[in-house]
Amino acid sequence: MKLPFLLLPLGLALTLPADAQKKTSSLPEFQIKKSETEAHIRFLAGDELMGRRTGEQGNFVAARYIAEQFRKLGVVPVPGNAETGTSSYFQRVPFEKMGANGAGEIAADAEIMKSGTDWILMAGDAVDLKAPLVYASFGLENAAKSWDDYKGLDVKGKIVLVESGTPETQTPSEIIATSTEKRKIAQDKGAIAVIELFNAPIPWNTVSKFFAGEKISLAEGSAAKSIPHAWVNGKEAKFARALRAVKEVTFKTSGRVAKPVYSYNVAGYIPGTDAKLKEEYILLSAHYDHVGVGKQGGQTYTPEDSIFNGARDNAFGVTALLTAAEALAKNPPKRSIVIVALTGEEVGLLGSKYYASHPIMPLNKCIFNMNSDGAGYNDTTIVSVMGLDRTGARAEIETACKAFGLGVYADPSPEQGLFDRSDNVSFAKEGVPAPTFTPGFKEFNGDIMKNYHQVTDHPETVDFNYLLKFSQAYTYATRLIADRKTAPQWSAGDKYEPAAKKLYGK
Repeated sequence: MKLPFLLLPLGLALTLPADAQKKTSSLPEFQIKKSETEAHIRFLAGDELMGRRTGEQGNFVAARYIAEQFRKLGVVPVPGNAETGTSSYFQRVPFEKMGANGAGEIAADAEIMKSGTDWILMAGDAVDLKAPLVYASFGLENAAKSWDDYKGLDVKGKIVLVESGTPETQTPSEIIATSTEKRKIAQDKGAIAVIELFNAPIPWNTVSKFFAGEKISLAEGSAAKSIPHAWVNGKEAKFARALRAVKEVTFKTSGRVAKPVYSYNVAGYIPGTDAKLKEEYILLSAHYDHVGVGKQGGQTYTPEDSIFNGARDNAFGVTALLTAAEALAKNPPKRSIVIVALTGEEVGLLGSKYYASHPIMPLNKCIFNMNSDGAGYNDTTIVSVMGLDRTGARAEIETACKAFGLGVYADPSPEQGLFDRSDNVSFAKEGVPAPTFTPGFKEFNGDIMKNYHQVTDHPETVDFNYLLKFSQAYTYATRLIADRKTAPQWSAGDKYEPAAKKLYGK
C-alpha cells in the first residue's frame, strides 16, 4: 500500500511568498473557530434528533437546521428549484416505507427456503404462486452496449431468476442500485415475481439483519403495485443449484405493507464571481441522515442508550459542508457553488440518486463533486480521499490539506470498494468527477469501526480540533478547485470516463 504523503504547515511557508501567505490566511476558512464547528456537530448528533432517520422527525429537524444555517450565512436557494418554489432550500424526495419482512417460503423441488432465514422479500404484497421459473442472467438491458438479458425470453406470467449486481461488480451499493431496476424491467415484461441470487462479498446474516426490518426505497412513481421480489442467499450453493435446475417453483409470502413517506435534500447556492466561469459550478455534498433508534440501528443498544447519534456518520461531513457554506458565501470563488445536504444515504444512497436524476441545476454545468462522508477515523494527521488520483484535483486537495497541517492518503482499503459506497457514486455515474473527502484512516483497523453505526458515536467522542482542520481543508480545497482555469478530468481509462464524455459532450 502506498505510504501517506504527510505535509506539514511549515511547507506552506517555504513555498509561498510573504504577501501570498498573508492573502491566503485572510480567507474566511482560515478564520473559522473551533466553537462553530463543534456547535454544528453537537446539534446534529444530539439525542434530541433521535438518530436522524430518513422520513422521521429528527431527520426533518436536521434538514431545517441546515436550511436555516444557509439562510443565516447568506447562501441562497438554488435558482430553478421549481419543485418546492424558488424561495425554498428543500427538494422533496418521495419514498416508500415497507414494513418488516414477513413469513413465507420458496420451494424448488425438494429444496425449501424459509423467509427471514434463507431469503428476504424486498417488495410486494402477499401471494401464493406456483409458476414456471425463467433464468434471465443479470436481468438488465443496456442498449448502448447491445446487451439484453431478456433477448429471446418470454417471461409473461412467469417468475424470473436473476443474479445480483452487474457483470462488472457485486458491490453492495451496485446490487441495491440495480435491484429496483431489475424488478421494474421484469414487471414491464409481464413477469409475476423476481428471485434474485444475492452474492455480494458480505455475510448473508448481515444482509438479512439489515434488510429484513423496516425498509425505505424511492417511490417509483407508478400506481401499479410491485410484483414480489425476493433476495435469496446466493452464497448457499444448494439454493443456487436448486433454483437454476428447476423449471417451476412455489413462491409464498405474507408480503410487506408499503406506505408513502418523504424527506428532503437541502440545497443552497453561492454565485461565482467570474463573468464566464460562474456559469459552471462545484457541487458540495454530504448526507445528513442516520439510522435512528433501537432496533432501527441494527446494532447493540441498551435502555439507557438506544440512540444512534451518527456523529462521525455523518454529522462530521455536514459540519464540513456548513463550514464551506459560511466561508464561501463570505468570499465566493470564481465558479459558482451548489451545496446539497443529502437524505437517504443510509438506506441505499437514495437522496443522491434522486438528486442526480432530478438536478436543480444542469449536471453538465457541474465540473466537480466534492462529497464528504465518514465512518470512523484513527489518524488525525491526515485526510483520506476516495478517488484522489482518479478525479483530477489531487494538487488542490493536497495544497488545502497542507495549509492546515494535514496530509492526504489516497483510497485506503481498496478491497472495500469505498469509492462506490457513498453518495459521490451517484454523480460519478452521471460523469461528474466525484471524490469523497473522509476523516483520516489508512485501513480498517484500530478505532476505525469502534463507533461506526454504534450508540457510542456521540459528539463528545469526536476530536474537535481535528474536526475544525478537516472542515477548513475541505473548504479551501473547494475554493482552489473552483478557481482553476480548467475543469478537473477523470483519469484516462477510468470506468466513469465514458459517462463524462456523454455528459460534457467531449
